[in-house]
Amino acid sequence: MKRKNIILTMLVILGMVTFLDRINISVAGSSIMADLKLSPAEWGWVQSAFILSYGLLQIPMGALGDRFGHRKILTAIVLWWSAFTAFTGLAGGLASLLIIRFMFGIGEAGSSPCSTGVISRWFEKGEVGKAQGYVWAASRMGGALTPFVVIPVMMWVGWRAAFYLLGALGVVWAIVWWWYYRDANAFDSSDKISTSLTSIPSEEKVKDSLPWASILSNRQFWLICGMYFFYAFGSWFFFSWFPTYMELGRGFDKTELTYAVAVPFIMSMIGNIAGGHLTDRLTQRFGIKVGRKALGSSSLAISAICMFLAAFIPGKMAVFIFLSLCFGIFDLMLPSAWALCIDLGKHHAGTISGAMNTAGNIGGFCCGILFGQLVQQSGNYNLPLYMIAGMLIISAILFAFINPEKPIISDKSL
Repeated sequence: MKRKNIILTMLVILGMVTFLDRINISVAGSSIMADLKLSPAEWGWVQSAFILSYGLLQIPMGALGDRFGHRKILTAIVLWWSAFTAFTGLAGGLASLLIIRFMFGIGEAGSSPCSTGVISRWFEKGEVGKAQGYVWAASRMGGALTPFVVIPVMMWVGWRAAFYLLGALGVVWAIVWWWYYRDANAFDSSDKISTSLTSIPSEEKVKDSLPWASILSNRQFWLICGMYFFYAFGSWFFFSWFPTYMELGRGFDKTELTYAVAVPFIMSMIGNIAGGHLTDRLTQRFGIKVGRKALGSSSLAISAICMFLAAFIPGKMAVFIFLSLCFGIFDLMLPSAWALCIDLGKHHAGTISGAMNTAGNIGGFCCGILFGQLVQQSGNYNLPLYMIAGMLIISAILFAFINPEKPIISDKSL
């Protein structure tokens, strides 16, 4: 088995661990709210405390991985967030929970940009979409598995024990990663490394040449960030409020909630795998504009319709079907979006993807707060879904204006 495929397998496992640790608090949401006596508005702040630090640290963590190597940085950040996953089980009230979740987000901030940096160094241009698709699909599989892990543990020994258990998983992954992984400049000669690697400047040159002036003045950069801001406004509903919405807003009990949460995440996993293969295949056959832009924009538009219908049509089965479709369809675009960071960011893909994800998590932060406030003021859990549908439409429009043939950072800027 080629080294790059083993590395991809490890990134896939990391994607699962990342979302197991992230989604567990959402699955345990109603129990934590009852135990710590938190209101919907306060719970919105708890969800957004993680999103705030997670979003703010995307660019620094991506840049750290590009500069110091992904072996060191990924090991350090996984150990960090695993510790604070366990500490979540020690929270005694709103204040401590806010601090712990903020610190947890600092560690998880580096997962996606550093994984993208690894993929950009080990995979050819025609493979990056599939590689991103598998990593993101694994994250959704982690989300699908979470209720099957967390709910039985909660019902047996309480919600706190679930955080202790999941915190240990990341420690195991970090040990294996440190033992096995070597940065791309230490690859085995038998491995066929991405042809794009042959054009990557020396590591010292990359470290000193990040052209921020060119990045910040580039229209493409702001379109990507804007597109991801509005997309993530929708996706963070599934990562934060979704289990609570299904339980308190649509009347699913704990046993029903296991499958009601898992199936949409499985749909998202399928969407990511299909989207990864589609973006690479369409790019090879019709060009990068179709393979990246057309796929991404149309997926977002269709998912917005599904989100609207989920809010509009009453009943358990209707909301389950349309939210499952929404999650699966809008994640068809996710490999395209992250592959764009490699297409447009070149060897600074970790930094560009970190910036894009920062914008997305600002959107997620806004979603977490506004969702809680709207529910608190109106008592209606469906009202925020109309808002999310509108955000997805805006994201689709912005995606349509991105030109994937014009890099943000050209080789001449080095």
